[in-house]
Amino acid sequence: MTPKANRSFGAGTGSAIRSDEKLVQYINLKLAFMGCPTVAAGNDAAFQEMANALLAHQRETDRLLAKYLPPVDQRIQDFLNEQLKDTGNVPRLPHRTFILDRPGLARALSLPPDKNEFVSDIVRSYRTAQGVLHNPQSDRRTTQGVFHVTEGGLPIPADKIAVTKPVFAQLLRHALTPPKRLLRLPFTSSQKQQAECFVSLLL
Repeated sequence: MTPKANRSFGAGTGSAIRSDEKLVQYINLKLAFMGCPTVAAGNDAAFQEMANALLAHQRETDRLLAKYLPPVDQRIQDFLNEQLKDTGNVPRLPHRTFILDRPGLARALSLPPDKNEFVSDIVRSYRTAQGVLHNPQSDRRTTQGVFHVTEGGLPIPADKIAVTKPVFAQLLRHALTPPKRLLRLPFTSSQKQQAECFVSLLL
């Protein structure tokens, strides 16, 4: 994903390019609502005052809606409940995720605001004039031999791995409980306290 960036590189400068300040504050507010660490913004005092005024109400709302899922997620959960009920092992979708509900959020979350790159053991990301360039460590050009399909539905292509429903349930359960390092947002990677959460996007 390489959407057009709001700002481009300055000629001859090596300084890191800050993300749009309002977008950073918006991300910080969403992270604060989730109880995650935030990053330093342009006007921390104003942000903190605004956040504190809303957090108490948000926490009470979260308590009342602890098991609530958005309609699209609830449809997926209902499908899982129906299809996997015989396995006795039905994974549940996370109810608290960072929702990408504004243009530019995915780009902003891909890098810390004060740096032009993010490097981990699975991806290298760089800020460019057009947006963000991602270079995965394992860049597979095919799903042959790595794509698992659950038995019990349509015929499964020969180049895919067929698995039973109990195996699929276990695979999905592991996918929904990843190591904390895989939940860390690049957005907070340049500080000691890092945000850890799922990110969701409705297409």
